Amino acid sequence: MNKFLAIMSIVLLSTGCRKVTEVDMIIHHARIYTVDVQFSMAEAMAVKGGKIIAIGTNEEISAQYWAKESFDLRDKFVYPGFIDAHSHFISLGEGLVSRADLTGTKSFAEAIERLREFEKTYPAEWLVGRGWDQNDWESKSFPTKELLDEIWPNKPVFLTRIDGHAALVNSKAMELAGIQPGQYVDGGEIVHEKGLPTGIFIDNAMDLIKAVIPAPTEELLTKAIERAERECFAVGLTSVCDAGLESKEIFLLQKMQEENKLNMRIYAMLTPTPQTLEDIMLKGIIETDKLTVRSVKLYADGALGSRGACLLHDYSDQPNWKGLMLSHQAWFDSLCSMAEKHNYQVNTHAIGDSANRVILQTYARFLKGKNNKRWRIEHAQVVHPDDFHLFGEFNIVPSVQPTHATSDMYWADERLGAERLKSAYAYKQLLQENSWIPLGTDFPIEKIDPLLTFFAATARKDLDNYPTGGFQTENALTREDALRGITIWAAKAGFDEPKKGSLEVGKFADFVILNQDLMNIEESDIPKAKILMTFVNGKRVYYSGE
Repeated sequence: MNKFLAIMSIVLLSTGCRKVTEVDMIIHHARIYTVDVQFSMAEAMAVKGGKIIAIGTNEEISAQYWAKESFDLRDKFVYPGFIDAHSHFISLGEGLVSRADLTGTKSFAEAIERLREFEKTYPAEWLVGRGWDQNDWESKSFPTKELLDEIWPNKPVFLTRIDGHAALVNSKAMELAGIQPGQYVDGGEIVHEKGLPTGIFIDNAMDLIKAVIPAPTEELLTKAIERAERECFAVGLTSVCDAGLESKEIFLLQKMQEENKLNMRIYAMLTPTPQTLEDIMLKGIIETDKLTVRSVKLYADGALGSRGACLLHDYSDQPNWKGLMLSHQAWFDSLCSMAEKHNYQVNTHAIGDSANRVILQTYARFLKGKNNKRWRIEHAQVVHPDDFHLFGEFNIVPSVQPTHATSDMYWADERLGAERLKSAYAYKQLLQENSWIPLGTDFPIEKIDPLLTFFAATARKDLDNYPTGGFQTENALTREDALRGITIWAAKAGFDEPKKGSLEVGKFADFVILNQDLMNIEESDIPKAKILMTFVNGKRVYYSGE
């Protein structure tokens, strides 16, 4: 009898040990940056139904949970899925499937060669490209249409500058758009020489050409979105904010997500066309697990690189020119009023100190002091020293892209002058106004990699570690703030922080596994860190093979 009781005790004891909760997946023996309020670390977490249900030590999780799918990470590093607070997701995909990539070209001749090669594999009614930057060429002047006319006399050509605020077109494109010599465009410019258009169209003038370019088919857009998603997952992005979409694009994203053909989480800003506002804003907020639509994207001015940014005083390298405001005050007021009525966030592109001042003051009239509406200024690149306080006083969110600083630093002083440059790309000073700042890339204008955002924000250097000591490092962010900027603060910028942006119980199991510790590796090694795996909703969507 004693022997029988002893055997039963062992059986009962072993059965009791197996009384654990079954989950879908366990991550263990990891170094997990939760990015919670305490910025705490963990070793393991359990996932069920696409959400984190427990996080803690290896012993705690193994004692309480069991899963068929278990990942022993052997001390590799886990971070919340990276979030890009300002990007152009669909545009990235279109560039990968239907536009010639002109980024990084060192001359107009090289751009032409890329166009020739692209045309061989993607013949179409229009030849469209994007990414050229005359600041990277030996000749810093805008290119002109003559060579395009010579090579493509009967095919319209439309080549967007890297910043998206200027384009070079040929005569055939101008003919189809009905462009006339001396034609005036409010909020834009058709550049002329000797009374004739050179082929350069700046800001609103570009819309005259875009209006006659055939719209992409749903099939092409679907292919572009699928390609963009793959590219984003490979760099650890699990959520993006697409800064300016029309209703037809949003409805396609929604359809693809509902059909489980798209796993990327998207915060979409509306492009304020009458149709889009009627289709979406006037009907209320859209909020699902994968899609949030509750903001409208406005443009105050152009870009610094194309001298379209609106400055309070003349450009240092172009006397008697201050840039452009793209719309009148009445238009900004009407959109802000409409957004306020429908509980929509307003997000406005503003580069120059004049544009930033106009939008800050416009917001202030509507916000009337402290609030939680999270109206944003996108880029906030050049801010007059007297205006920084308005961000904090009215809780206006500066949404910035650190790689803009390291892309522009070679020539920004030429545009702005030494004194004005001091209050440009001032991320730390902007952070201090509200104690949080969302970070993005503005891809495809910049590279999509959030690790480059992290590096540029903290080191203020390019990939060649230039300049020695960093660019205006008084405005560098700490590594902790930079990580928050591409995770929880980016989520907060879109009102999504209750469900993503940190690794906490109840939030989506969106996370990324890296081979390096971003908080402690050598500064120069940050861009070399590798994304090993990316997970969305507890599902692995990218695996490097390592």
